Amino acid sequence: MNERTLEVMPADTLWALREKIDRMLPAKLVAEKHELERRLAKLTGGHQKIRRPYPQVHPKYFNPENPSQTWAGRGLTPRWFSVQLEGGRSAEDLRIHKAIAA
Repeated sequence: MNERTLEVMPADTLWALREKIDRMLPAKLVAEKHELERRLAKLTGGHQKIRRPYPQVHPKYFNPENPSQTWAGRGLTPRWFSVQLEGGRSAEDLRIHKAIAA
């Protein structure tokens, strides 16, 4: 079927063709996905490394100006933490255990 055939086809026939495609396409995509996964498993030896779940990390630092902002000490340093350090506070001043004891 070429583009010219579609141009001369009546609208009812085109619509019926579209409905047929809409019914068939999801099944074809699922089948193709399974085939690709099978081929990938064959290439990797069927062993895909499963990541272990990380334990929950509790926050260690808080923003004294907005106590709802916390940081666990991992990843990028939050801006508020950097601002507090530049303002003369130490990281120990921002620790949560120290704030609770005070």
